[in-house]
Amino acid sequence: MPSTVSSAPAPSADELIAEYDEERPARRLGSRLDLAIGVVALVGALFVIRQVFFPISQGNQYYLILFLAFVLPLTFLCYRPGFRKQRRTADGDNPGIMDWVLAAGALVVCLYPVLPAPGGGFDAFLDRQGSLTTLDVAMGAILLVLVVEACRRTTGIMLPIVALVFLGYAYYGGFLPVTWPISHAGLDFDQIVNALYNDASGFFGTPLDVCATYIVLFTIYGAVLDRTGAGRFFIELSFAAFKGSRTAPGRTVALSGFLLGTVSGSGTATAVSLGSVAWPTLRRAGYPADNAGGMLAASGIGAILSPPTLGAAAFIIAEYLQVSYVEVLIWAVVPTLLYYLGIALAVEIDARRFGAKAVDVRARPALWLLMRFGYHFVSLGIIVLFLAMGIPPIRAVVYATVVAALFGLAERLLSRRADSFDPDAPDDREPPVQALRGYGLGIAAALAAGMRAVLPVAAVCAAAGIITSTITKTGLGQTLADLLVKAAQALTSNPTAVLVTTVVFAAIAILVLGLAVPVTASFIISWVVIGPALIDLGVSLPETAMFIFYYAVLSEVSPPTALAAVAAAAITGGDVIRTMVQACKYTLPAFLVPIAFVITDNGANLLWRGDLVDVAWTLLVSALAVAALAVVAGGWITAPASPIERLLCVPAAALLLYLQPLSIAIGVGFLVVAVAVHLIRVRAGRTTTPGSGSTTASAAAPVTAPEGTPP
Repeated sequence: MPSTVSSAPAPSADELIAEYDEERPARRLGSRLDLAIGVVALVGALFVIRQVFFPISQGNQYYLILFLAFVLPLTFLCYRPGFRKQRRTADGDNPGIMDWVLAAGALVVCLYPVLPAPGGGFDAFLDRQGSLTTLDVAMGAILLVLVVEACRRTTGIMLPIVALVFLGYAYYGGFLPVTWPISHAGLDFDQIVNALYNDASGFFGTPLDVCATYIVLFTIYGAVLDRTGAGRFFIELSFAAFKGSRTAPGRTVALSGFLLGTVSGSGTATAVSLGSVAWPTLRRAGYPADNAGGMLAASGIGAILSPPTLGAAAFIIAEYLQVSYVEVLIWAVVPTLLYYLGIALAVEIDARRFGAKAVDVRARPALWLLMRFGYHFVSLGIIVLFLAMGIPPIRAVVYATVVAALFGLAERLLSRRADSFDPDAPDDREPPVQALRGYGLGIAAALAAGMRAVLPVAAVCAAAGIITSTITKTGLGQTLADLLVKAAQALTSNPTAVLVTTVVFAAIAILVLGLAVPVTASFIISWVVIGPALIDLGVSLPETAMFIFYYAVLSEVSPPTALAAVAAAAITGGDVIRTMVQACKYTLPAFLVPIAFVITDNGANLLWRGDLVDVAWTLLVSALAVAALAVVAGGWITAPASPIERLLCVPAAALLLYLQPLSIAIGVGFLVVAVAVHLIRVRAGRTTTPGSGSTTASAAAPVTAPEGTPP
């Protein structure tokens, strides 16, 4: 049923991204202050790029201290202290006196360990590890408060609460009854501050390290790529590739989401950016608002589950497991294929269920677009090629950023039109000097924007250091892992059943945790708490890491929060809860396939950790399982599926994903029976047509989109 479209002015994509992305809304600064902060952010971006080629001689922790000194003060200036949005005045939404005080305090306490006075210098500060002075403890305590506050401003209240609960556990754990499994000797305040401020496992631990060395560089790369027009090219190419078919709008959304993810790096931001362009076309094709919103959310999330630029947690996987980033990319290839197979099948089913119509969107031929703007793919290819050659990812992404910027410069100098995508634009090519000046300022702004975009991630990573340090110092991670396994053993004594039960408990726990904290923090916490439980049961490190990664990401489409789905519903005007349900329908394979990673040895093949033959047959069997899941969720085979046919596909999918010969044979049997029953019923003439009309409705003449319909 078509949704009612509100007559109120639709918010812009930028406004929706700011409202519904996992980061808290940033300030809209006045022009002068915005320029000043942009200059500081630009210096920070150049500093992190310099670190790639000329590392600081004092060591990595010294660099992390300087990095935090850059980003933490900027966070207090760029993000509001309250939860309410404020309207921008003529002077902008500028920080107040307290924000400036906090920013200055953050700068002092971050730099204190490296200042000659009063800290005594970096070496002297490290020498005091375990026996901090009163001033050291005071500075560390202030930094603790500031990190928690910065995290609250950028991600909301839940992650700070979680961090404070862990701090309370570290301090009061000694007061718990000794019979409780989670009791420990307890840490005094000086020990807690020492672990956070002086030890490499706290604020300056692996999460912040990954943020300062990997994530920030890929964020800068995405900003430069966006500045050169790559996002617009990806969307128009997707429309051009599939125009003319009734399933073209859905296919376009899936492909555009995958390509746009290389630019945004955020599932919610991708869903919003894509929705602002694709929703008018989906609406004219006949998609209900709820289904279109679910498709947009699923496509946005798919972007951060897919190579070559996975979500931020993928870099943490590489660091934790001490493997190259290219290995993590390889592990993600087969799950990505299965994910988009599930979306493709859902798109085909929905187009038939709703009687979707072809929409004629004005777009130039795909081949012409590739010949004219295909250079946007070159930088992505460089990343993959250089990683395969063994070049570190931090260098590969810098080289890719330079290449993207150079291609953008060539486009600016050689194009005869201000809007090179519009062949009807007037011939107004700029003089070379003016073009160089304007483009240089644009790239500088992109570098600054990339640095500012990493502020929320840095705050999350620093706060995650509080949690990981507490878990490490108290041994809580192994204790909770043991409790998780014991809970499964209380239900069954069969080793296989224990593993399956533990995996299900773990999946639920990660999804619940992801409702409260951002993806990166969810992965970090789950790795140190749930990871040991799976590893103790014999699951290998790669399978454990990728299992946790997928469920951490999927929390963005999991009810009842599902930020990506909420944002998509704001675009389409659909019901939020129903949009969440539809998003879960589209992502159903992604919820179940990761379980196959860990419950049998053959699951490793889904991460391309076997020979080619083994990878091929597990991919084929899993594809059949995804097809069965599509029938369950979409209710369609060659016509609407009956309840019994959908019910038969449930054990078919579950047994196929177990990836053992006997279970595969039984699963195929269930699937064959479901299809046979369906075909017999259809031939007997007992099919029903979609409620919206005859199934031949989609064969109607194409509907021409009105002028101005994107792209």
